[in-house]
Amino acid sequence: MEVVIAYFLDLLIGDPQGYPHPVRIIGSLIKESENIVFKHFKSEYGLKIMGYIMTAFIVSFVFLFNYYLVLFSGFINLYLKFVVNVLLIYTTIAAKDLAKASWNVYEPLINGQLKDARKNLSFIVSRDTEMLDYEDIARGTIETISENISDGIIAPLLYAFIGGAPLAMAYKAASTLDSMVGYKNEKYKYFGYASAKLDDILNFIPSRLTGVLIVLSSFLLGYDYKNSWRIFKRDRLKHESPNSAHGEAAVAGALNIQLGGLNYYFKKPEIKPTLGDKKQRIKPFHIQQSIKIMYVTSFLGVMIFYILKILFVHFII
Repeated sequence: MEVVIAYFLDLLIGDPQGYPHPVRIIGSLIKESENIVFKHFKSEYGLKIMGYIMTAFIVSFVFLFNYYLVLFSGFINLYLKFVVNVLLIYTTIAAKDLAKASWNVYEPLINGQLKDARKNLSFIVSRDTEMLDYEDIARGTIETISENISDGIIAPLLYAFIGGAPLAMAYKAASTLDSMVGYKNEKYKYFGYASAKLDDILNFIPSRLTGVLIVLSSFLLGYDYKNSWRIFKRDRLKHESPNSAHGEAAVAGALNIQLGGLNYYFKKPEIKPTLGDKKQRIKPFHIQQSIKIMYVTSFLGVMIFYILKILFVHFII
């Protein structure tokens, strides 16, 4: 029940501004660790070993800290334990903020304020946004929504149902590590290797569940669910990452659009694999539809996980 309440709490208020968010604290811990490692280690082997050590330390530390926080709160009061669990899980879910950030791009875009739309998009993507046109701004927003349904919503929900707040927070620690150091560029190729691999492992099941849930959501919303399933099966493994294309492929199919293609990162062009067929040109209303898919997918996820947990407890335990 804690997970369900945490989910609806996120839908209601999102992350309050100025709130000492645990993920920001984890990010600061990662940055400090990174600075120490790069100050004392220069060789490829040393960086790779320290990457493994840092990943293991931070994920374990976050899990144990939250485990004992929940445990000790239970010693004080069972109601306090319940509240602590809810609040911690709530911080791992990003549905409200993902929608809010997407609306912040959509609204100036439909009003022709491309400069503001590009600026707001730059807050949620890593690609260069200064020269993006009308369609590419919309595409970038949809790609962000569809990719983050898994690691921002479905994955933390799944791990929260399995292991409560400690496991959900440990997942967020691993996800934050990947987003900060899990790159294959010259700086992080060796140091971020362990973080990237752990993220791949932890997201293997959630990403695939997300694709299936998006197909179901498309059916409920009256979108092209048959094409969503077809494109999901056809294009979900196109990306170099084993997990990142599942949600994007399912959304692209549902909306009959094509995602991927040319992006610029630090002024350098990079061509991403295309997902879906270009039956329609991407327009701002597709952002609206993507947000609807995100909300319905998250609701389906939390309800299905909740029912499965009840059945597991009733029939297995």
